[in-house]
Amino acid sequence: MRRKPSVAGYFYPQKPRSLQSMIERLVDPEAEKEKAVSIISPHAGYEYSGKVAGSVFSSVILPKKYVIIGPSHSDAPTNLALMKTGVWETPLGDVHVDTAMAELILENSIHVREDERSHLREHSIEVQLPFIQYFMRDITIVPVSIAYQSSYQELEDLGQAVSQSIRESGQNVMIVASTDMSHYVSQEVAEKKDFYAIEKILELDAKGLYEVVNRENISMCGFQPATAAIMASKALGAKKAKLIRYQTSGDVSGNFQEVVGYAGIRIT
Repeated sequence: MRRKPSVAGYFYPQKPRSLQSMIERLVDPEAEKEKAVSIISPHAGYEYSGKVAGSVFSSVILPKKYVIIGPSHSDAPTNLALMKTGVWETPLGDVHVDTAMAELILENSIHVREDERSHLREHSIEVQLPFIQYFMRDITIVPVSIAYQSSYQELEDLGQAVSQSIRESGQNVMIVASTDMSHYVSQEVAEKKDFYAIEKILELDAKGLYEVVNRENISMCGFQPATAAIMASKALGAKKAKLIRYQTSGDVSGNFQEVVGYAGIRIT
């Protein structure tokens, strides 16, 4: 199937030239780049979170292949939904699903299911693609959408399946976990709570992240993708993480009473 953009013209420009120009303003051409196992990147409208996404994508050496894990913001029919075949359209061109890698993940997982329905209107994976395409064309992806009700055991299964599949493929594959941080709280509360979660990510403590988000009631929509990505990254040999950039929507809008937080983190 051809998966059409669901938020082009809304979260980011619909016209290719306008989109290219916008991303050019958001990335850092002077950034030092490192090879990364995974990154954590936000998924709001580019006006608000684009500088954070641009900074973290600028900080890594990008490969041709990706497993992109994002949260579902609606009632998803499948807890761990993988799209196995097809093409994702963006204003910058087509992105093909890596069927061979997708099949490996399905084979290595107990809980992951093939289900394209969960991906049709979900933006959390879509908004990552133009940033990758700005730097690297002819990429392939395996998109995985996680429903909010997914359990920690399911996340463990996903992390194990992704890491095992990447090892078995023998290819250079980057994991991208898509998440925003706190939602619609004051700047002060966002910074306090977000850094509880960021600290656990920087420690590569997947269980700690999962627990602190639930204990502190942090409205981090993609904590489950981040949890699974940390598990997979550690299994692939990751040893450290670095916060590349943090800001909130208030830094752009000037409204610090009700903000959304954004973090870009590189795991190597």
